[in-house]
Amino acid sequence: MNQDKGTIVQWIDEHQEELINFLKKIVQVPSDNPTGDCYPIAAFLYQQLEELGFEDVSLLEVDEPDVKACGMISLANIVSRTEFGSGAGTNIALNAHGDVVPPGLGWSVDPYGGEIINGKMYGRGVAVSKSDIAAYSYAVLALKHAGISQQLDGQVDLAFTFDEETGGELGPKRLLDQGILTPDQAIAAGFTYSAVNAHNGCLHFEVKTIGKSAHAALPHTGIDALEATTKILNSLYEYRQTLAAKKSSVPGIDHPTLVVGLISGGINTNVVPDECTIRVDRRLIPGEDGVQAEAEFRSVVEEAVKSIEGLKLEIRKILHAESFGPVPEESPLIAALTSNWKSLMEEKGELAINGVPIYADARHFYERGIPTIMFGVGPKVLEEANGHRADEHIRIADLVDATKIIACTLYDLLAGGKG
Repeated sequence: MNQDKGTIVQWIDEHQEELINFLKKIVQVPSDNPTGDCYPIAAFLYQQLEELGFEDVSLLEVDEPDVKACGMISLANIVSRTEFGSGAGTNIALNAHGDVVPPGLGWSVDPYGGEIINGKMYGRGVAVSKSDIAAYSYAVLALKHAGISQQLDGQVDLAFTFDEETGGELGPKRLLDQGILTPDQAIAAGFTYSAVNAHNGCLHFEVKTIGKSAHAALPHTGIDALEATTKILNSLYEYRQTLAAKKSSVPGIDHPTLVVGLISGGINTNVVPDECTIRVDRRLIPGEDGVQAEAEFRSVVEEAVKSIEGLKLEIRKILHAESFGPVPEESPLIAALTSNWKSLMEEKGELAINGVPIYADARHFYERGIPTIMFGVGPKVLEEANGHRADEHIRIADLVDATKIIACTLYDLLAGGKG
């Protein structure tokens, strides 16, 4: 580690209490999605970044009709630009999301308290991904205030968005589509003990069967939509077994999956159900053809009920999220991250580079040919942090370490590899 990086690390150590308190304040602002009332947290972060001394911060409100169309109440995006030197060097985007799943039951602490117990901070969204907002912000602050900025040339954009739980269409995708973000490289929310260079894609479908109601005493006079859906379910579960043969070559990703997550229908106990609806999640492994996967799905569903006379079938695609990666391990971004991780986390062994079976906002950058890596604050796997579960938490040590690694990685990229 050179002297400049040593100065960066020292600055973060000296300001870690401020970093921790910044994260705690973010956790204490509810931003559940659903319901998706996320303008308040965006406005809060805008104010916080200005108070921290960021000079070019924008609060970009999203039009209400677009927000309502994606099932949210209110939404804005935060973009903060920091230039170093002439600003002509590489442009790096740091993207994390501040919307979170609702807390649910089973918490032993206040999910919006940001309570610290035995070196861990607890709270909904503290791992996914409010801690990344804090780490990215303080990594840039370290470059600005550690007295080494004269060595750097380029631009770092903080892009904090609030619709990841509904697909990121109005967050990072919108910012990229509008040319507000034009990065050469991007780091997206992740965990501290692995660099994620690939993730799954996803298809969401709604399947509705429409039959004909009838008195339960005369079932033969109706068309049972629930019975038809049962045939569809059986066929989908049989189809799911075949997906295990489609193995991914990306470490950390196994094969495509299919889950029926929701079902609703019927009128009353004594009435033949005239409608039944299911929602289906079909994960795509990197490199899998989403159009072909959709065609397979539709074929399975249609074949299951084609013999039921008078039944109407509706199949609606709700979401198509492309997969991400794999980004080559020899890319400058991954090389810089790996080098700094090794330097700062020497006792932890090698940094794992792998894919994950979730889908996330990183794909929006990758789709535009932008080298992207997922790295941030947290343990080796989501389950260890209780992500999306009760008592979600991160280790304070990981928050500080990740901030240092990201700051030193930014230094390398902005210094043209001089570090």
